[in-house]
Amino acid sequence: MGEEHQLLAVSEVSRLTGVSVRTLRYYDEIGLLIPTHVTQAGYRLYDREALRRLQIILLYRELEFPLKEISEIMNGSFDMQNALERQIELLQNKKTHIENLITLAEGIKAMGVNQLDFSEFDVKKIDEYEEQAKATWGTTPAYREYEVKSAGRTAEDNRILAKGLMDIFAAFGRQLSLPPSDDAVQANVTRLQNYITENYYTCSDEILLSLGRCYSGGGSMQRNIDKAAGEGTAEFVARAIEFRCG
Repeated sequence: MGEEHQLLAVSEVSRLTGVSVRTLRYYDEIGLLIPTHVTQAGYRLYDREALRRLQIILLYRELEFPLKEISEIMNGSFDMQNALERQIELLQNKKTHIENLITLAEGIKAMGVNQLDFSEFDVKKIDEYEEQAKATWGTTPAYREYEVKSAGRTAEDNRILAKGLMDIFAAFGRQLSLPPSDDAVQANVTRLQNYITENYYTCSDEILLSLGRCYSGGGSMQRNIDKAAGEGTAEFVARAIEFRCG
């Protein structure tokens, strides 16, 4: 039998890939990775094509996709591009959260725990994107609302929405000479909150406050806002939101 058609037992696949036998059996049960052949004795056997599929599954698992979503991607019944965009956003926010924790740890190392700042521990934004990442089995009202509003959107639609969001940040950037409490600045906070509510999910004051902390968290989100709207804009927006919601 040629190498291309060689069949491996489930235990051999486990040793080769590091995936436990129990996990491989579960993948079979849910239809995610079906063995190439099952013997009369019930032994699962896998060929190279099955191993290639497993490799792709492991890649999506490394990206923290839910199994049901991976299954739909693999079967071609899910918009992979949108799923990846959403997952990248989730991972970027996790990266920001980790960067904030590193900054906190470095500060503690240098000065001790004399000034307590709990903003680095705020994971509401991460949880929010995780809800979106669990699209196919999310049952929360927030996700159902997001699903309805995003249904049928194209990549161009998403690009336009993103530009609209950055236009709001650009407006904040033109207000940097004003205090965060200024009526014009606060009107822009309302505009931001309404834009998120209209296009993504209901943005309560609590969610808006957590978003503001992410904007000024010192990670990629802050850098992107400052790059698009001017240095200091992200921190300014966070202070304006805190005045409104804090």
